[in-house]
Amino acid sequence: MLNGMLWLLGCQLVGEVLAEGLHLPLPGPVIGMVLLFIVLQVRRPYADSGLLQTSDRLLRHLQLLFVPPGVGIVVYLGAVRDEALPIAGALVISWLAGLATVAGLVVLLSRRSSEPGTTS
Repeated sequence: MLNGMLWLLGCQLVGEVLAEGLHLPLPGPVIGMVLLFIVLQVRRPYADSGLLQTSDRLLRHLQLLFVPPGVGIVVYLGAVRDEALPIAGALVISWLAGLATVAGLVVLLSRRSSEPGTTS
């Protein structure tokens, strides 16, 4: 389990160092997640690896990770209220973009699965 936590925190640390050192416009944890994804694609963990055990335990408590953003919204409620229209617009546009993307993927994949010679 300690091994898994070291992998997760190590990828985040490398992401932070890259973001700060190269002055990238992305947050370090996002870069760290991309690095972790690449590592997992290159080196698949075993079913009983510490990384999978650690991630399973963290996912069991995922709801706790939403507390800090909620507190931040309450702390900056005045700024959120002043920018309510742009925030609502961004939420609606991103929701529509996600909906259109999923719909397009469903159409594409359903066509692909209905072609002759494909197995379901």
